[in-house]
Amino acid sequence: MSYSIQLYTLRNAMQEDLPGTIKKVAEIGYTQVEPCNFVATAEELGAALKDNGLTAPSGHAPLLSQDQDEIFAAAKELGISTVIDPYLPAEHWQSAEDIQATAAKLNAAAKKGAEYGIRVGYHNHAWELESSIEGQTALEHFAGLLDPELVLEVDTYWASVGGQNPVELLARLGDRVKFIHIKDGPGTTDTKAQQPAGQGTIPVLDVVAAATSLEVGVVEFDDYAGDIFEGIAESLAFLQNNAAQDVKA
Repeated sequence: MSYSIQLYTLRNAMQEDLPGTIKKVAEIGYTQVEPCNFVATAEELGAALKDNGLTAPSGHAPLLSQDQDEIFAAAKELGISTVIDPYLPAEHWQSAEDIQATAAKLNAAAKKGAEYGIRVGYHNHAWELESSIEGQTALEHFAGLLDPELVLEVDTYWASVGGQNPVELLARLGDRVKFIHIKDGPGTTDTKAQQPAGQGTIPVLDVVAAATSLEVGVVEFDDYAGDIFEGIAESLAFLQNNAAQDVKA
């Protein structure tokens, strides 16, 4: 299993010291990152990744609201091969018509991405699972409208907050899911209460096992009451230790 860290987790540290933050990430043991807002920081981030031997297989960017050519060019510069739209507000997920319009826009973005050799995906929050369209969650309805080359990054924590069992959801979505966000905690909207993997209510190991076409498991905290570097280190240690135990078993 390959693990990454979503750099949104470290947004405050990166604003203060981007190179130093990336160095700490590497020292903790991460070999991959998932950048966000990378157009603005592409040059500095690219240098920091290179200096520390890190790669960025995926990245978040607002494909449906900002200049796609600029995003894909920056992604190519950073070696990002999958660009994931991270967020569309709840009002976009309440009707079949709105979801169809969003799918059409993302399908068009994927065609443009292909010109750069870059794949396109979408990342959920809770509302795509809270909303029901024609007997399915809005996310699953949406997935059925996407062109085959598009992928999903399922945020398994927000899926749980949205009322879905993330293990069952991953099974239903199948091989469309190439990335997941791995986070733990009480399964509520209180982001400060999030915890390192293995310390909350989310069945993290079952979640990872359920994503059968997973390319990268991405550790993320939306927020954290403790030391964030300790938190991401504890998450990685939990995932790697349990992976090692699985191999021995």
